[in-house]
Amino acid sequence: MQLTDRVGILHDVLRWFWKFDVNICRIESRPVSVGTPTGQLRTFDFFVDMEGSPSDDNVSRLLAALRPMTDKLLVLDEKKVHWFPRHISELDLVANRTLDAGVDLISEDHPGFHDPVYRRRRASLTETALNHRWDQPIPRIEYTKDEINVWSTVWDRMEDLWKQFACAEYLQALELMKQHCGYQKDNIPQQEDISQFLLRRSGFRMRPVAGLLSSRDFLNGLAFRVFFSTQYIRHSSRPLYTPEPDICHELLGHAPMLADRSFADFSQEIGLASLGASDDDIDRLAHCYWHSVEFGLCKEYENGQVKRKAYGAGLLSSFGELEYACGSTSDPKVVAANKGEDSASLNQAPPTVKPWDPDVASRQEFPITTYQPIYFIAESLEDAKQKMRQFCEDLPRPFFALHNAQTDTVHIDRPVARTKGIPDPLKAS
Repeated sequence: MQLTDRVGILHDVLRWFWKFDVNICRIESRPVSVGTPTGQLRTFDFFVDMEGSPSDDNVSRLLAALRPMTDKLLVLDEKKVHWFPRHISELDLVANRTLDAGVDLISEDHPGFHDPVYRRRRASLTETALNHRWDQPIPRIEYTKDEINVWSTVWDRMEDLWKQFACAEYLQALELMKQHCGYQKDNIPQQEDISQFLLRRSGFRMRPVAGLLSSRDFLNGLAFRVFFSTQYIRHSSRPLYTPEPDICHELLGHAPMLADRSFADFSQEIGLASLGASDDDIDRLAHCYWHSVEFGLCKEYENGQVKRKAYGAGLLSSFGELEYACGSTSDPKVVAANKGEDSASLNQAPPTVKPWDPDVASRQEFPITTYQPIYFIAESLEDAKQKMRQFCEDLPRPFFALHNAQTDTVHIDRPVARTKGIPDPLKAS
């Protein structure tokens, strides 16, 4: 509604909400024009979210009372959109919607398939994740000697490569996490310690999850600066290979980057754009996420020369592909042979490196079982964020979403009905 400024005008309008018992959820004002020396009065647009529908008797009478008092009155109908969380607590409704949970483990190709001890361990960690709730501390895991040995093996292979090929933001965060989160070669850090550290540094937090989520559910979590993370580790028989994301990928690849505020903002931009988005736009955003947060490169300058550095978690947790994407050799056979990498990428051609362009990345298909044939390189993390923000603003979004970090609530600029893809617990109620 548009109002001409005068003393008490807002009070006169809002009292009708009280009179007709209509609850206001949010109110926002924006100046339309300012006063002039000729005496023109200032006008303001007020955007009001309220409970109820125009078809309700009390809302209908409220609107009738407001029309004579306002310069303009526009009622936006509820737009039907895909269900999305409005408060961080609603992530509990999607955290357990894993995709074919355990499908890799029940396949005979999984290294742990024939190991009953490993299967029991995975089942126990799955139960822990399924029982977690948003307002609880993340349970501490007592990792076994075998699990710590796997972690140590991966750490040994990655440490020198991080120094050579990881971006400066990653290296800085890793040093801080050694001090504050227990990151060490012979110690697997606890996700609760990491989550508390991230909250202080960038406002992000970790959330245990039993397995892979859909792109929509995972990206929706990022809107609240929540990163869904597994708690299990790859099988000890093949410590340098995993068919699925595990804690080596999550904690060595993703977590340090989330300590950087610019990168955290970048991740949240994708998450906010995913809220209520169409299936096609979710697919585009997921492609952008893959080519950046998972396999993104950025430029750094050393002695006047441009160097490729990695900020993507898929690179920072894979010694073979990290050297393949950033190293002086572009021959995957050489990298794999020298480093003992899995043979899936041995016959792959050298990669193509393109400038970071979210519109191009959103349409670029990718493999999941081999090295990436195409990488995208940004001028910097800030450059990656700004271009991603512009891409998200240009999407045909059903509404504009803003995250309130104090209340962990998402505010939107128009009424919507979350009717598609409603979580099962809400369907039951």
